[in-house]
Amino acid sequence: MNSHEGRPAGLRERTRRAVQAEIVATAMRLFLEHGFEATTMEQIANDVGISRRSLFRYFGTKEDIVLGDHAEHGLALRAALEARPADESPWEALRAALKSLFESLPYAPEEFIKITTMLHASPSLRARQLEKRQQWAELLMPDIAARLGEATDPMTRLRAHALVACALACSEAATDAWVHSNGTIDMERAYDEAVAAVRG
Repeated sequence: MNSHEGRPAGLRERTRRAVQAEIVATAMRLFLEHGFEATTMEQIANDVGISRRSLFRYFGTKEDIVLGDHAEHGLALRAALEARPADESPWEALRAALKSLFESLPYAPEEFIKITTMLHASPSLRARQLEKRQQWAELLMPDIAARLGEATDPMTRLRAHALVACALACSEAATDAWVHSNGTIDMERAYDEAVAAVRG
């Protein structure tokens, strides 16, 4: 009896994830076709084939649909950072971790450009993105503090916080430059230029 008890829950979870993925794919298509602000939750629900009430069981807001995977990306970024050699410098480790995350994104370059442009065009999306990036910083700080020395020292934590914030800001600046160039500049070079400007 016990061996079968977990199966329905597993099936429900797989079904839920499949529906979530369909909602995200449908919503992103509508957002890119009609604009984020112009697309309503009702339109998304109708295109997916579910009720508006059912849609809200999966996502509370349109912003959640677009940025819902940012939390998972933060965890993936932390895992990539923690996998770096312990004797690697904070800047090198963060660069490698950010590169790993970017390469894992399931978007073609042209899709990523459109999505990023949409994020920047919407004040509500931009605000939520910055909020989630702060959550990324909290995830990354312990590893960077350990690389800097005594992780429990308040000044070490301060330095780790500043370093992580700068690295994420450099990543954002590099992404902006890449998007504005329509993908013609090299993302890694743009990041390195941003870091050099900060460290210089």
